[in-house]
Amino acid sequence: MSKTIIISNRLPLQISIKKGKLDVTPSVGGLATGLKSFHRDGDSVWIGWSGLTMEELPEELRNEVTQKAKDQACIAVNFTEKEIEGFYYGFSNRSIWPLFHYFMEFTEWETWHWETYKSVNQKYADAILEHYKEGDKIWIHDYQLLLVPNMVREQSPNATIGFFNHIPFPSYEVFRTMPWREEILNGLLGADLIGFHTYDYERHFLSSVSRILRHQVNFDEVSLPDRLVKVDSFPMGIDYNKFEQAAKNHFENTMEDQSDLQRRLDHHRKEAPGAKLILSIDRLDYTKGIAHRIRAFEYFLEKYPQYIEKIRLVMLAVPSRSEVPQYQLLKKEIDALVGRINGKFATVSWTPIWYFYRSMPFNNLIDLYASCDIALLTPIRDGMNLVAKEYIASRKDQTGVLILSEMTGAAQEMNEAILINPNNFEQIADAINQAIKMPEEEQIKRNKILQKRLKRYDVEKWANDFMKSLTKTQENRQSNKAIHITKEIQESIYSDFKKSKNRVLFLDYDGTLVDFVDQPEDAKPDEEIISIISQLAAMDNITVVLISGRDKETLGTWWREVDVQLIAEHGVWALKPNKEWRLNENVRNDWMESIRPVIEAYVDRTPGSFIEEKNYSLAWHYRKSDPDLGEKRANELSSVLKDLISNHGLSVLDGNKVLEIKSSGVNKGKAATKFLLRKESDFIFAIGDDWTDEYLFQELPDSAVTVKVGLKNTSATYYLNNTKKVRELLQGFLETE
Repeated sequence: MSKTIIISNRLPLQISIKKGKLDVTPSVGGLATGLKSFHRDGDSVWIGWSGLTMEELPEELRNEVTQKAKDQACIAVNFTEKEIEGFYYGFSNRSIWPLFHYFMEFTEWETWHWETYKSVNQKYADAILEHYKEGDKIWIHDYQLLLVPNMVREQSPNATIGFFNHIPFPSYEVFRTMPWREEILNGLLGADLIGFHTYDYERHFLSSVSRILRHQVNFDEVSLPDRLVKVDSFPMGIDYNKFEQAAKNHFENTMEDQSDLQRRLDHHRKEAPGAKLILSIDRLDYTKGIAHRIRAFEYFLEKYPQYIEKIRLVMLAVPSRSEVPQYQLLKKEIDALVGRINGKFATVSWTPIWYFYRSMPFNNLIDLYASCDIALLTPIRDGMNLVAKEYIASRKDQTGVLILSEMTGAAQEMNEAILINPNNFEQIADAINQAIKMPEEEQIKRNKILQKRLKRYDVEKWANDFMKSLTKTQENRQSNKAIHITKEIQESIYSDFKKSKNRVLFLDYDGTLVDFVDQPEDAKPDEEIISIISQLAAMDNITVVLISGRDKETLGTWWREVDVQLIAEHGVWALKPNKEWRLNENVRNDWMESIRPVIEAYVDRTPGSFIEEKNYSLAWHYRKSDPDLGEKRANELSSVLKDLISNHGLSVLDGNKVLEIKSSGVNKGKAATKFLLRKESDFIFAIGDDWTDEYLFQELPDSAVTVKVGLKNTSATYYLNNTKKVRELLQGFLETE
């Protein structure tokens, strides 16, 4: 029976050593809580770091860690202190974290951090492969493991792999500054499904893939040579029922059951009836905008002095990554700010900020959520921000006001909150004033909508939606029309080839025999492909036809010394060995003078594009242009040209990063049919990579072996991944004799 393998940096367990003995308890919060029921109820294993380095874990306890993790359906991966320093505190949190949150001034690019990040990702990948069986689904989580999907893919090409990124993905202009940007993108593209919290993050990722790797992006899919990668947004929810029930229990507690914190909160309410409590809860992180929030609160007290002694900011900062220098400086800054503002505004019976620098147990969080009238959450950048959702879920009587930064992923789902720009102190101060004055009826109206939405799309729905989409990618892969050429299919093709007496091979050139390049003239055939084609052409009873959109001069110069037949410009020209070029079709080129200026105007407006002029066609190339601008201009130019040529017997071919204008009666399929009328054949093979080759596949007899290069919609029977595989297939024909 197949299972799900979940992989995250840490296991959903808190493992510590107390008095020489292991203490293992389930983690709370975040991903651990989010996938707890999914992990518990499903057939799954969870792979992650135990939280203890090899130096911290005595050898006699290592087997016990393995066993206790196994009891919880977990597999512990262990690392040395140096590995954690380079991988976690280094590249993950000093490179990726600040860059992805737009804090470029904090990014560090240490080569040894990067090398350690790669080696640790490989260890996670090895752990997956050790426990992977065919049919299993793999779900990898977060920015610490960006390389793992492709590392697994390289060893298990048919695995079903999902990846979810729990932090923002930055815009292309920011992401491109990373030295190892190609490796990161290729690592992620090992997955079948890549998930983000919001459409913005998804869009940024697709833009980087398109601009940096130059892969074709269609809506929310990335076209790779061998498969399609689906990219989608899945806003993560919370365990809504847990918070709702905890809030209900909170209000049913007797005085004896109440926590010390709740008694203190109640005492404050009695001492200052009508006073408001503002809640601020975050990890101590520079992305959370805590220092900005404190300064904005100071500005609020200055702008609205009537609220002095009538409002209090209850601020909980949870310790985080205290080994990283920026976090140490942030702690000092916040301590100083709180001290200064309390000193500036405090009275004998009132301090404006209650500041807690520590973690709090779950029941204390509920005390704060249920007791505070306003939640003030102002991250400068945040992937989601589940605290906002937890606060709303804990408001049993549906009162309370949420003030939320528009820079959080949660803001896109929570429009009923008061949304603010975290850098605008004026706006934050006015939002606090609005929240204080907001009538209960309006609070309830807003929170009813929010609660209904959050309850419907909780964390289980999030996990199930992701897994359904991952399963669908597997189904789509299996339903692809063209069949991948396996070893068995290859042997069958070779067998038919060997038995035949009159063989014809139609071979496209660019994108089939050689890879695409920025400048068409740079795609000159290399020694390997010249050798393969020469040997094929020298075999008995075989005709090799290079059928290309290339101009006859270039094609003839490159291949004149090889005993092959050439068809150029999609079928306009034909050349037999040792003969002269002849027109294959009766075509005109008098239209070119009037069309050329139109295309030149688009060359001027699209940096990186250029015109290629052939004898009977014009091609506008935009491979070197900005991908988004190139596609936009290509759509515009295509529409303009179709209007201009509609009654002139011309057509526009939309190729791979090229638009070509030519006579509509000319195509590869027609040229191949003419050729076959003059040639007896009992084995026909055709291979090509773009939609100009579709004419060829469609016109050939059903018995022909037709092959598409790349996984695309096609009329071909089979497909191969890339030019390397094409060469291997052609080499195999040579070995049949």
